[in-house]
Amino acid sequence: MAKHKMFRYMSLEELRQEIKNQAVNIDLSEDLSPLKNKVNVGHLTTSNAMAILPMEGCDSNPDGSMSELTRRRYMRFSTGGSSLIWWEANAVVEEGKANPQSLMLTKENVGSFQEFLKESRKAGKEANDVSLIHILQLTHSGRYSRPGEERAPMVAFRDPILDERSGVFRDDQVVTDEYLDSLTEKYVVSALLAKEAGFDGVDIKACHKYLLSELLGGFTREGKYGGESLENRSRFLVQTVEAIRKAVGDDFIIGCRLNVFDVHPYPYGFGCDKNDIYQFDSTEPVALIKMLVKSGVNVFALSSSNPYFVYPQFGRPFDIPSLGIPEPEESQLSIIEKIFEYTRIAQEAAGDVPIIGNGYSWLRKYIPNAAAANIKSHSCSMVGLGRSSFAYPDAAHDIFTNGEMDSKKVCVCCSKCTQIMRDHGSTGCVVRDSAVYVPKYKEARAAAEALAAAKR
Repeated sequence: MAKHKMFRYMSLEELRQEIKNQAVNIDLSEDLSPLKNKVNVGHLTTSNAMAILPMEGCDSNPDGSMSELTRRRYMRFSTGGSSLIWWEANAVVEEGKANPQSLMLTKENVGSFQEFLKESRKAGKEANDVSLIHILQLTHSGRYSRPGEERAPMVAFRDPILDERSGVFRDDQVVTDEYLDSLTEKYVVSALLAKEAGFDGVDIKACHKYLLSELLGGFTREGKYGGESLENRSRFLVQTVEAIRKAVGDDFIIGCRLNVFDVHPYPYGFGCDKNDIYQFDSTEPVALIKMLVKSGVNVFALSSSNPYFVYPQFGRPFDIPSLGIPEPEESQLSIIEKIFEYTRIAQEAAGDVPIIGNGYSWLRKYIPNAAAANIKSHSCSMVGLGRSSFAYPDAAHDIFTNGEMDSKKVCVCCSKCTQIMRDHGSTGCVVRDSAVYVPKYKEARAAAEALAAAKR
């Protein structure tokens, strides 16, 4: 098995040779025209095949509205050339926030979102002749809820691997069936607010072991939302999609950011071989994707692993890990191969419903070569950039204008944006947006170290 390696490739041919040396199945194309494809997403059509994936900035105002820093980030995305902007997590209930500065759309602040979305669309059209599609991610953070200064986890089931590290010590921290029954309506209310605000759609977030994602791995949970039955474990997600579709009608996109591969042991993880967590088992993810398409989902953005657990690189290959995270045993290219493979399988299952590919950031300036090859082979319909968009929000503009990405602007996979989040600060790219985020990185690190010292 190839080991973790720092990115060092000076040409496309060098990267091709390394792919050959490691015997991984990753294609690269010099024909980037597939990135210009127009893609049908629900009732709308994109201007190109590039998307911004959701990355929390943890910088909203206390009332859940956009701060100046939030507005700055999304305006940079709006003028960056990508056609679809998949917004970061918006909590559907106060107790479901991942941090006190999470977005939260309400009746009181909906007007501020309306104003910004109008500005965004105008800016996107003027900068790149792009008709932007905006999708708002709706979430309940579940195990990772922290609406105030202290963690307040709400879990789908007790997990001996995650409980202590996530602050779960009591059975009453497990959400009841009655709580879940009432939560679906909260998603509906948020979806209707999003439509009022001018968003083109919403995402029912089911990734990274947040509440809806955790339910999918709830083999040990009793009752109608758990057990061996996939119908039970997916019940909340499916009923929520159906309820939102009924409320918003057909002229509104419903997306799903879906963990198809938890990299977490049975009976607590989804999409994994029961005997080897590092092997993807497509059986249930494929069945779930087909169920969700039938229920009204128009687009998927896939993900894998748990950013709070030991091996987040299976969703976000990196060169330099966050503090306390070990280097992976597998090479980054081997992990990317797995990401591309589960995406291909998912796209086949989804049929005409587009899958937005993920896992590209580590490839730096060669992202468009891998993305174009995957779109051409129908392994995905679009390419989405997450961490990379913090560093390089105008990547799409440069690809379409210059025929390539600028190596001086790419994400270097240093994990500092992740570290700021772990330290409970407002996050962005410390390397490429240093004037704003170096001070925030230092401030968050100092606060975290002081807190750790006080606890010792």
